[in-house]
Amino acid sequence: MLSNLADWVTDVIDSLGYVGVALLVALENVFPPIPSEIVLPFAGFVASDGDANLIGMIVAATIGSLIGALILYGVSAWVGPDRVGQIVIRYGRWLRLTTDDVVKAERWFDRYSNRAVLVCRCIPLIRSLISIPAGFRRMPLGQFVVYTTIGSAIWNSALIGAGYLLRSSWHDVEPVLSWFQYIVVAVIAGAIGWFVWSRRRRADIAA
Repeated sequence: MLSNLADWVTDVIDSLGYVGVALLVALENVFPPIPSEIVLPFAGFVASDGDANLIGMIVAATIGSLIGALILYGVSAWVGPDRVGQIVIRYGRWLRLTTDDVVKAERWFDRYSNRAVLVCRCIPLIRSLISIPAGFRRMPLGQFVVYTTIGSAIWNSALIGAGYLLRSSWHDVEPVLSWFQYIVVAVIAGAIGWFVWSRRRRADIAA
């Protein structure tokens, strides 16, 4: 399946160039199964082959990143914190999650929103997800655009640059990022496990 997806990605970029890169990256932000570790290094390879400009590919990818991020931001802003609160009230007991926990998380994001968006845009798997709390909290749109653009440009430059330097070996980027993603998944799973355990432990002590 991944091989077929890679073939489709390369066909789109070969056919549409900059527009194809922007489109694929926008889709990748909304539908994570489209892997940026294939899209971006291949865009770099195309640039190294002389069929496109390196800076143009980075700009196209960053525009696509911003479009995808704004879609998630808009949907999340529409859903809003009130609906999230209702979900927590209804289902939060399974994780010992209370509305007070949500309020604390919202305050944390409000305090560190700029840094959170900037840093998370450079981390696999959660690159797209950071747009969701930003939308929920209705982070000022101008700030969201600026920090999303900067973080996305850093990520895109790194992967497109790697593809540009590796040329025909651009696909070697994917295995390296896969291991990095495993680490990210392990950290996230550990954080979730610790959170659930600590909530249950506090509840048991209180009882």
